[in-house]
Amino acid sequence: MHPREPAGPTAVRLGPHPHLEDTVTAARAVVAVDGPSGSGKSSVSRGVARALGLRYLDTGAMYRALTWAVLRDGVDLADERAVAAAAERVVLEFSTDPDESQISVDGLDVSRAVREEAVTSVVSTVSAVPRARAVLVERQRRAVREAQAAGQGIVVEGRDIGSVVL
Repeated sequence: MHPREPAGPTAVRLGPHPHLEDTVTAARAVVAVDGPSGSGKSSVSRGVARALGLRYLDTGAMYRALTWAVLRDGVDLADERAVAAAAERVVLEFSTDPDESQISVDGLDVSRAVREEAVTSVVSTVSAVPRARAVLVERQRRAVREAQAAGQGIVVEGRDIGSVVL
């Protein structure tokens, strides 16, 4: 072991607060990073995940991947039932490594494609469909449970993370 490496799980200092313990073990920590588009959530989240040795989940990429699938399949964006059905059937796989931004739809890597203008211009329409949101929120919660079950913490970034997802 390198002399500067901490022995055992990383402890995160929370600071003085009457209702919180002084430290939390990063091995099972869940850090929620919420904020508007372009506010630096991704950079901060990845940095925190790297520094503490935690997993990382980009929930926005999940909505973008669903949007990509909806566009690929020619789903009518105004048909909420069809968008919700797409959310229920699509197979999303994503990396939780903060150094690897990989997401796939039905086995196809769409990591770059989800950042293209065609997706960006309509992702808010897809993400506004209540049933589609519910499906993805459950998948996000599952990713958190899986990280904790593996004895790892996770940084989750996106919108409504602290108020809705977690």
